[in-house]
Amino acid sequence: MRKLLRHIGYGFGDMSSSMFWKVFSYYLPFFYSNIFGLSLKDAGIILLVTRIWDAVSDPMMGILADRTHTRWGKYRPYLLFVAPLFSIAGILLFTTPDWGYSAKLVWAYVTYILMMTIYTGINVPYGAMLGVMTDDSQEKTVYSSFRMFFAYGGSFLALFLWEPLCNALGGYDNPQGWFWAMVVIATACLMLFLCCFLFTREELKTVSTVSIGADFKSLLSNKPWWILIGAALCFNLFCTVRGATVAYYFADIIPAGAQLAIGRWSFLFYAGLFLAVGEVSNMIGVALCVPLTARFGKKTTFIAVNIGLCILSILFFFIPVTHTGMWLMLIAQVLISMLTGVMSPLVWSMYADVSDYAEQRYKTASTGLIFSSSSMAQKFGGAIGGSAALWLLAACGYNSQLSILNSQLPQPDSALLCLRYLMSFIPAAVSIIAVLVVSFYPLTTARMKEIDAQLKIQRNEKM
Repeated sequence: MRKLLRHIGYGFGDMSSSMFWKVFSYYLPFFYSNIFGLSLKDAGIILLVTRIWDAVSDPMMGILADRTHTRWGKYRPYLLFVAPLFSIAGILLFTTPDWGYSAKLVWAYVTYILMMTIYTGINVPYGAMLGVMTDDSQEKTVYSSFRMFFAYGGSFLALFLWEPLCNALGGYDNPQGWFWAMVVIATACLMLFLCCFLFTREELKTVSTVSIGADFKSLLSNKPWWILIGAALCFNLFCTVRGATVAYYFADIIPAGAQLAIGRWSFLFYAGLFLAVGEVSNMIGVALCVPLTARFGKKTTFIAVNIGLCILSILFFFIPVTHTGMWLMLIAQVLISMLTGVMSPLVWSMYADVSDYAEQRYKTASTGLIFSSSSMAQKFGGAIGGSAALWLLAACGYNSQLSILNSQLPQPDSALLCLRYLMSFIPAAVSIIAVLVVSFYPLTTARMKEIDAQLKIQRNEKM
């Protein structure tokens, strides 16, 4: 029972993070361009600059966390002390001051940089906890699966409720609606991180025994780390490009008020529903991760999943915008999201293996630095994906002012075609690159069994 409670408690942490992260990834670009009032070009630059800074700050946070020593452990205290700042920064991010364009642009930069810096301050230590909660490789996959199961549960709630919350608290086309919706989400996130702190424990006592420079040197010479960074970057790029496009896709390609019917019942087909169905499907994928990796190994599972993502993404392009077509879109979303659900805990578990490999080979525990690199890859993927999507739309003639002015005029054909490519061929190409990169990954199941055995001897000698 204690182990189950710790699994659930660990899951609460990413439930909180993912509620914020999915709203940022899927709705913030649309918010900046169509609600806040920035141009697509400026919004794209903000996403890129802010997340590049955030990615650079991740290793700094990892080094700090590795060298933290308290009665609660190395990483766990950050969950307690940073959580209130995390929620406040999220609320400020979705605040729209009644200022001129230049002042609002500065506000957007300041609040987004603040949010992402605080996100790093809590999420890097949280991720690194996986490396010190157990020394068993498969058990890490179990923890990682609980983490992602709860993460997708939180994402489902945030995405499914986001548009209804905005409408109920001021209007989806009104900045006040977005502000109060984030107040609700931020309050829930605070409670979840506090529960994560209360229910978890750090079982392993790891010590970084070398200098910061030596830690970086060992990291840069870590071949599996480089390969996994590239593969994880591609995975996050896949998710961000698709996710950031959905709000635009439904605003400009799916007819307003479109309904899906089941017999005599019908319901609104909107972006939040499409994304929320994806989150539930992600949870199914998470549940499949442990048996799949136990049967086929982590590397083989990674490759097979990305091939599936490529095929399904290409097929999405050919789905017509009809009643039947919208059902097919929903089915495709379910299948794609199940596969990305398998990928999420798999990647985190592979980072834990890379951390063990580094400790065994270089004789120092740099868990925080290793896991901060995973967050770095996530944010680089988000920065590149979100910015590229906005810049491609701008280059293809997308006019965000049509939404701001509530215009009924259609977007140009070039912009509509770009939206369809952003949901299909572009993410498909990224998934193929991920397959090519991970084919060089050397930490197979057999190799990790050898490393685990050697690490147990190594750690016992230090005690």
